Amino acid sequence: METVKIVGFATLAAVVYGILHDQVTAHVCVEYFTIAHPPIFPTDSPFLLAIGWGFIATWWVGLPLGILLAATARIGRNGKLGLIQLRRPITLLMAVSGCAALLSGFLGASLVAMQLIDLPGDWGTVIPISQWPAFAFAVWAHSASYLVGTLGGLVVIASTLKHRLGS
Repeated sequence: METVKIVGFATLAAVVYGILHDQVTAHVCVEYFTIAHPPIFPTDSPFLLAIGWGFIATWWVGLPLGILLAATARIGRNGKLGLIQLRRPITLLMAVSGCAALLSGFLGASLVAMQLIDLPGDWGTVIPISQWPAFAFAVWAHSASYLVGTLGGLVVIASTLKHRLGS
């Protein structure tokens, strides 16, 4: 049962993070979701797009994190860890990812606004020029979230393994 709790919490934490993250980015630049993503949801509402994409884009990140973390915490005989010991590291990972996303988003928006860099790919041809800094904010924030979330998830898994081996 503890394994299910760990997997469930990690998945839920990722989904909640994704929805909150996308509430910010969708309200900063709805074009990130209406132009740069396939039209899965028939709406231009930043609120609704953030809920839909926040779920779609994160459950598949949280689930493997939860499975690997649960396996690391529970397989074997001694020193098993439960959700109570893993809740804080998972929550901290989400907070660090959020901070990295905000900082990265502001950096990307600033660099584009100062015309030090262009939008990645061909997005400059389809995104209105007035939205370039906002679009860069969204792109950089999302990129940072995936990078920090993935690397941070591996750090949480490694520190869990280290804790168990040290027990």
